[in-house]
Parts: sequence; structure tokens; C-alpha cells
Amino acid sequence: MNESKLTVKDLITSGIFSALIFICINISGGPLMMIPTLTFYYSVGCALLAGPVYLLMLAKVPKRGPIYIAGALLALFCLVTGMHIGMVISYIVCSVIADLVAATKKYKSVKRNIISYIIFSFGGVGTYVAFYINPAGWLKTMADKGTSSEYLSTFKAAGTYKTLVIMIIGTIVIGALSGFVGSKLLRKHFEKAGITA
Repeated sequence: MNESKLTVKDLITSGIFSALIFICINISGGPLMMIPTLTFYYSVGCALLAGPVYLLMLAKVPKRGPIYIAGALLALFCLVTGMHIGMVISYIVCSVIADLVAATKKYKSVKRNIISYIIFSFGGVGTYVAFYINPAGWLKTMADKGTSSEYLSTFKAAGTYKTLVIMIIGTIVIGALSGFVGSKLLRKHFEKAGITA
């Protein structure tokens, strides 16, 4: 039981890796969010760079907690910066599911951890899912938050169902690729941590 609990060292390590994941996501996904025709691919961009860091975090701290911390940090950022509440909820929900998936193999399976990372990457789709469910409500909410009418008009035009399909498939493909590359780059770390393919 004690081995499954996070130590102070684990918390510090998790915090550092969560910050690195946050930076990677904002570097690769952040710019897309500023462009209304590309913002739907935010989660695709987010999945690009953080895979190796995510996998290494689980290798360093193979316990319940690190994924939650990373998800909570991203959710808090979305909340503070005035993003749609859908994004906050999706980061929390996806981090919980991602942790459950990785935990099925006790964080010791590269394949399961990559699947976990793909699910975690879907935390970035929450606001867009909310738009597809209730376009009028979403547009009103964001207008009330101060988003320009020009941005919203272009956003609405770009929000086709074809875009939705590309967003979902793209997030899966790029997340898997990022995780795969990470698994190759970090093979020695995984072997040391006793993580199997």
C-alpha cells in the first residue's frame, strides 16, 4: 500500500513533468487556437510534442496521481484564461480515464501508456464538442466572454462535421505517433523502470 502512495519526491517529479507537458502542449497547440479556421485542430497540435514527456513521467512515477496533476494543471489554465467550461471538464474527465487505462497494467505497459496518452490528448476537444452539441449556446457564451464577432463568425463557418472527423482521427494518429516516437527515444528509461512493450 505504501508503495502506491505518492511521496514528496513523487509530487515534485510529477509537478515538473506536468509543467513540461503543459509547455509542450502550449507550444504545439496554442498557436492553432488563435486562428478560427485552425482552432478545431488544437487537440491534434497538443498531441504532437508531449508524448515522450508523458511516457517518461509514468516511467518515473508509475503511480496514481501524476496524470491527474497534469490534467488539473491544464484544466486550471483553461479556467483562468476564460476558455469554455467544456475544455475544463474534458481535461478533468480525460485525465481520469487516461489514468484508469494506464493503471490496468500498473503503468508498466508502453502500449497501454500510449493509449492513455491518446485519451489524455482528447482533453483538448471539450470546447469543440460543446460547440457541436449546442452551437448557438457556445457562440453566445464565448461572445459574452469577449470573443470578437469576426472570430466567432469564421469559427462557425469552419465547424463542419468533416472538421470534427479530422479532429478526432488526427488526435488519435498524432497522439499514437508521438507516443511511439517517445517509446523509442526512451527505451533505456523504460527498461530500467521495468516497463514492457
